[in-house]
Amino acid sequence: MNVLAADIMERFYTLMWPMLRISALMITAPILSQHAFNLRMRILLALVLAWMVYPLHRWPIIDPTSAQGLLEVFNQIMIGSMMGLILQVVVAAVVVAGQNVATAMGLSMANMLDPNMGSVPVISQFFTILSTLIFVGFGGHAILLGLITDSFQSLPIGQSLLNQDTYSQVLRWSSMMFLGSVLMALPVMISLLFINVGLGVVTRAAPSLNIFAVGFPAITLGGFLILIISMQSIGGRIEWLWMQGFSVLRKVMGVANV
Repeated sequence: MNVLAADIMERFYTLMWPMLRISALMITAPILSQHAFNLRMRILLALVLAWMVYPLHRWPIIDPTSAQGLLEVFNQIMIGSMMGLILQVVVAAVVVAGQNVATAMGLSMANMLDPNMGSVPVISQFFTILSTLIFVGFGGHAILLGLITDSFQSLPIGQSLLNQDTYSQVLRWSSMMFLGSVLMALPVMISLLFINVGLGVVTRAAPSLNIFAVGFPAITLGGFLILIISMQSIGGRIEWLWMQGFSVLRKVMGVANV
């Protein structure tokens, strides 16, 4: 009976390490961290993935109540959280792009209550749904699960991710939250700028014209038309951002690009 109890504790101590990293990823990764993906499903998926990864590697036996064990617990949580937060930069870029487009179209006050991001403009919500469909469409969820599996080979238990190179890569990548949003919203914003310039010329030519009654509907309708025309380029830019996020994630984790 004592041998059986010792074997169970040994299995628990070794299974805990992949479970911690995968669970931290489930909390922070796009789609998997949404409220629609409830806590029970996250725990079940993390347990299944940890059980599948468990036979592929040799796991050290570290007492989690010791100083070394506590340090390793925080290390594994940080690795999994960083993997999810790197991809959350893409989601933030999509939301900021939607806010810029909504402001240019005069729809900044038309907000929706998103349980994941709070109150966001309807254009941001539309871009978020579009980015989620693109992420699932090209198999981003499968790529993410493959990366978390390969990370145990490139970053084994006991190896820390805290170094200056990692910090610099993550900081450089975080700037894509603003650059990516500008690249997505630029076609609509530039087109609406020209519409505003044209309305200004009309106002100077005919001062008696009520520009508020004509300008706002023209900007809104023109914005929707330009948004429809630009959907292909916006979708391509969102896919490019996801690919860049996975590329940065591979570099940070030291996983070979397949």
